[in-house]
Order: sequence, then C-alpha cells, then structure tokens
Amino acid sequence: MRRRGRVPWLSYLLVGLGAVVTVVPFLDMLLTSFKGPGEYGRLPYRFLPEAFDLSNYREAFVRLDLPLLFRNSVVATAVITGSVLLTSSLAGYALAKLRFPGRDVIFRLVLATMMFPPFVFFIPHFLILVHWPLAGGNGLLGEGGAGLTVSLAALVMPFLVSGFGIFLMRQFIVSVPDEMLEAARIDGAGEFTVWWRIVVPQTRPVAVTLALLTFVGAWNEYIWALLVSTANPRLMTLPVGIQTLQSYLDPNRMVPVMMAGLMLSVLPVLLLFLLLQKHYIRGVMLSGLK
Repeated sequence: MRRRGRVPWLSYLLVGLGAVVTVVPFLDMLLTSFKGPGEYGRLPYRFLPEAFDLSNYREAFVRLDLPLLFRNSVVATAVITGSVLLTSSLAGYALAKLRFPGRDVIFRLVLATMMFPPFVFFIPHFLILVHWPLAGGNGLLGEGGAGLTVSLAALVMPFLVSGFGIFLMRQFIVSVPDEMLEAARIDGAGEFTVWWRIVVPQTRPVAVTLALLTFVGAWNEYIWALLVSTANPRLMTLPVGIQTLQSYLDPNRMVPVMMAGLMLSVLPVLLLFLLLQKHYIRGVMLSGLK
C-alpha cells in the first residue's frame, strides 16, 4: 500500500521536471527578445532583462521582409497541411477498408518510407523540380530553365503526401465498424460517399492531431526551404529569413533580435495549439500515439 501511495508523487515530480525543462528554454527566448545590446551572454547570466526593450522587434521588422516571409510560410503550410489530410484520409480508407490486389504490399511500402530520414530525398526532389517539363523556361524534355524551383510549388511539392499520415489514418479507420459502411453501400452510396459521409466524421479527432503535427513540421521546415531559396531568394520562409539575420547584425544585438524574430514565428503555432489542444489530446489517445 505504501508503494502505491508513492507512485503518484513520483509521477508528479517527473511531470514537473519535464515541464520545467520544456518551459525554461521558451521563457528564456521570450525574455532574451527584450534584452538590450550587450546584455545577452553577460556573466553572471541573468534571465530578466534590465529593461524590457521593444527595439529588437522593431529591428526584426526593419531587417526582414516579414509580409513576404509570412506569406510564403502561410501558403506553404496551408497547402501542405490540406494535402496531407486529404491524401492520408483517402489512402488510409483504401488501405483499411477496400480489398484489392497488392494492398498489403502497398501498405508495407508506405511503412518503408517512414524508415528513411527526409533529408535523403531532398537532392532527388530538387533535381526533379529543376527538370520539370514546360516550367520555368524548360522545354518538353525538362532542359533549358529552372523548372519549378523558382515558384511557390517548390516549397510544397516534396511534402504533399505523408507516409506517417497514411499510416495514422489507416490505423484509426480500421476500427470503424464495417457494418456502418455496408449499410451505406446497401442504401446505394458509392465509395466516395461512404468515405465523405461516414469515415471522415469518424476520423475528425485523429485528423486534428495529424493537422497539428503537419502544420508544425511544415511551419518549422528549414533545410528544404533554405535549399529552394538559393534558387529564388523570394521563396524564403520565416525560419530561413530569421537565420539570415546573423549575417548582417551587430554581434551585440544579434541574439536578442533573432529571438524576437523567433517569437514572431512561434506565435501562430502556439495559438493554434492552444485553440486545438483538447482535440489534439483526444486524437493522440484514440490513435494510439500514446
């Protein structure tokens, strides 16, 4: 009995330590964004700024083309999230409830894509975009121009389909009773109607979880956006634009101004999570991610 009584306290202690480890870096980033020149890195280190100075945020606005960066990030994130939700739901339904030759093989191939880090495919993706036929000055054989690397399509093309998203939706759709689907088919509903009217409403909690995970990943994507922006600087997203601040800022102000830019970048993700956290937690529990 005594051991059972101690377990909750140990759990609370571990959760509290985890919360501290998670919150302190974010709090330090927030406070650093208000520090004046020369304050960051001074020993002994002080979390609180001497005076809450908004000049770092003004400097970030002046140095960065924030409307362009926000537009690129918002457009790319919205297109990627919408595409992943649509393709994952459709493919997950087909792999879970439809019977066709090679279904299990296709599902194993989807799982295999999750075994490789995404960086492995960046160079092949870039070469495909460069040689895209009849785009960016290219001819029919994909030669002579820059292809799709100079358009917003370059930011989203490699991320339109997610193997993890298909796996997640498929695992949940398997639990949808077949009787419901058969009843709809008997009433004359086609497969698309069955998916839209029955399966999609059932998968809403998991869809919210997948949308949040995809949104955060797309919003914070850095390496691919940096690679694409080398071909066209106007394709920079917020993470890439903020990183460029270090190349032309005074070292005494570089870190506080970058922290101010990062705070502006984090706010949309933070607000979205706060609005949808109940649905996210429910989706995690239902999908088995716990």
